[in-house]
Amino acid sequence: MPALIEARGLHKRFRKTAALDGLDLVAEPGRVVAVLGPNGAGKTTFVRALATLLRLDAGTLTVLGEDVGRQPERVRRLIGLAGQFAAVEAAMTGRENLELVARLYGFGRRESKARAQRVLEQLQLVEPADRLVRTYSGGMRRRLDLGASLVGEPRLLLLDEPTTGLDPRGRIELWDAIRSLVERGTDVLLTTQYLDEADQLAGQIVIIDHGRTIADGTPAELKRRVGG
Repeated sequence: MPALIEARGLHKRFRKTAALDGLDLVAEPGRVVAVLGPNGAGKTTFVRALATLLRLDAGTLTVLGEDVGRQPERVRRLIGLAGQFAAVEAAMTGRENLELVARLYGFGRRESKARAQRVLEQLQLVEPADRLVRTYSGGMRRRLDLGASLVGEPRLLLLDEPTTGLDPRGRIELWDAIRSLVERGTDVLLTTQYLDEADQLAGQIVIIDHGRTIADGTPAELKRRVGG
């Protein structure tokens, strides 16, 4: 079985800045993989490359054996993406947002309603589903944004610093939602700059800095290696 994600020697330069400078990463399915690093480490560039939103200068990158550069359409069928800010329409209800995304995926009206309902149940958003999103808390909006990424039933969900800007309650709610997704079989790669977040959620942590991998292992392995 191919690796969930395999990155070898990734390079991406923006003018004089090397955002990725030989990044290597291998992630296996069945667990949350956290890419941990400070601002400017290359985390978002890596996620954008995985999502086929930018072209790498060098290196190979695959998702479940599909080459991101050569087979971007196949890769897009495998992934969902949620960024740092909830990309939902505040003037619509939560249910309407999800049904709209399902229609954009090409599903019919009945199937769109069914998929929206499944996602609402999965993320514990049934009760507020028919309220306008402008009345939602920040954590609820972020969970709804996750839901929009799940409507197409992706094999791999990419989360780019998903808890940025959330209060402690919102972070915990989103952590619970991510754990629920993994229990139901969705593979997750998330980027974060929070040590506690990576420790709480991830089965594998990849630490990057200046566009390179500097450490890789389980939370327990990394703690033993660095002493706390």
